[in-house]
Amino acid sequence: MKSIDIICVGEVLIDFIGHEMNTSINRTKDYHRFLGGSPTNVAVNASRLGLNALLVASCGQDGLGDYILRKLKDNNVSVDNIGKSDQSPTSVIFVSKSTETPDFIPYREADCEIYESQLPDDVLADARIFHTTCFALSKNPARQTILNRAQKAKELGLQLSIDINFSERIWPNREEAKQVLQQYLANDPLVKLSEDDCYRLFAAVKSEEYIFDFFHELGAKTICLTKGKNGVAVSDVDQGLFFQKAMAINEVKDSTGAGDAFWTGFLYAQLHQKDLEKSMTIAQKLAAIKLQNVGRLPDNINIKKLIEE
Repeated sequence: MKSIDIICVGEVLIDFIGHEMNTSINRTKDYHRFLGGSPTNVAVNASRLGLNALLVASCGQDGLGDYILRKLKDNNVSVDNIGKSDQSPTSVIFVSKSTETPDFIPYREADCEIYESQLPDDVLADARIFHTTCFALSKNPARQTILNRAQKAKELGLQLSIDINFSERIWPNREEAKQVLQQYLANDPLVKLSEDDCYRLFAAVKSEEYIFDFFHELGAKTICLTKGKNGVAVSDVDQGLFFQKAMAINEVKDSTGAGDAFWTGFLYAQLHQKDLEKSMTIAQKLAAIKLQNVGRLPDNINIKKLIEE
């Protein structure tokens, strides 16, 4: 029996999210501070669902770093594998609040200072899923750490996972990004990506067939493509193609972190041996809850009960 359900490796940072809805960063007057970073969101969400989540990341030896550690502890996420840099401040991202894909400006510092010493073999061996992001793979030393540890995780029998949250603002060299993704996808991770991610990665609109074929050929058997208001499609080498319409939502309050909520739900379902269609449904339910709330998932509801109804 393994004690860690999911290891999330990658960026921890501060999201400063604009207060005014659908207002450009240029015209946003006020920002509210939130714990952020895609793998961080997944770890926090997973903990809220009763999973034992471990975050491997780095922040600065500063006030924002202290805020991150406090918030992680408040959410029952272990901080034992969080590095604190003496050289670099905590990374921050300014984000517009939007009902669509939000605009953002990144200020990257300590988030990429992730080392293999933060993730020893015995910790890997005690886990079931190893999850990371394209953001985290974009810069060394985190990139090489993640690639090396992912290979070891595969050898130890873990299921790998990746959110291909590509942005040219984070990773200007698209060809390099594809080469690094090829190395990671050779280990057959569960893949999550959005239509926006694909547009940014390929610098062009590509068909679903092209997207699925491209990532299957790199080694991923199961690929989940989120399409916003147009629902979600999953392609599996063995089981075929699945599609679900988007769930109806009365009011979208904040789209930041919705993809992370979706993927947490999907991984939660996979850990509980749900089939692909049920996994998609649970993922959509968790994303819908997030879309209707600003910042993190709300405290005053039984999220686990809601998504399993």
